[in-house]
Amino acid sequence: MKIIEGYMPFLEYKTYYRIVGENTGNKKPLVLLHGGPGSTHNYFEVLDKIAEEGRALIMYDQLGCGLSAIPSRPDLWKAETWIDELIELRKHLGLDEIHLLGQSWGGMQAIQYACQYKPSGIKSYILSSTLPSASLWEREQRRRISYMPVEMQEAIAKAEATGDYSSKEYKEAEEEFMLRHCAGEVTPDSPECVRREKVSGRESYLTAWGQNEFTPSGTLKSFEFIEELESIQEPCLIISGVKDLSTPLIAKTMYDKIPNSEWELFEFSRHMPFVEETEKYISVLTKWINKHD
Repeated sequence: MKIIEGYMPFLEYKTYYRIVGENTGNKKPLVLLHGGPGSTHNYFEVLDKIAEEGRALIMYDQLGCGLSAIPSRPDLWKAETWIDELIELRKHLGLDEIHLLGQSWGGMQAIQYACQYKPSGIKSYILSSTLPSASLWEREQRRRISYMPVEMQEAIAKAEATGDYSSKEYKEAEEEFMLRHCAGEVTPDSPECVRREKVSGRESYLTAWGQNEFTPSGTLKSFEFIEELESIQEPCLIISGVKDLSTPLIAKTMYDKIPNSEWELFEFSRHMPFVEETEKYISVLTKWINKHD
């Protein structure tokens, strides 16, 4: 498959992008927004196969991570920076009509983009393992914490009370929480793009979200778009896993509020169904975007 890599000037920095395949017929490109903030595009490469059917996939490292890493700039780590980057990428690459998939933070970005910016040329949205409300997200993660061993609950509570997240007990508790609901351990059998070393955007994550998945305390802590979801008129596919950080309640909240939406729940997945159930994810996604070209 044809793969083009390049950089787009953005602010005084540059944004790395990767284009896989080419569009044929009436197919519109699929733009992918990664999670984090700061997770990089890498894991999306498991979806490259979609391009074999004659559709371009466009993925990129958002400013602050991966091949778009920059020196410390905590003043930039807010939703508006990354949405402006998406707007500029569409202009730079001439992406007049697209399907837009956002995973985790990327889905939050897509939701705010849809509700506040009301962009033209979006054939459909795919909201994958994401959230419309930081407060709902926090409530659901804390409900999940209540199912963990008491000593782990206590370690988390102590870290939050003291502001010291360095203890062995806290780190073990957070690791167990993420193992249950985010992703399994990376092993030699994991896809190469998942095993590959990367520059994670730790500063952007801490500044925009917070110390962990269950305590939104950064610039995104007031992210609340449940009521605004009703304004999304484009077709919208909601995807989540049974064990996902994006719990069934979170996913159903989006499904109930977005008028022209469908919801696909993946039985054997946590926060990345495209990694844990790749073939099914590709099948579901391909059917959706083919339907809405």
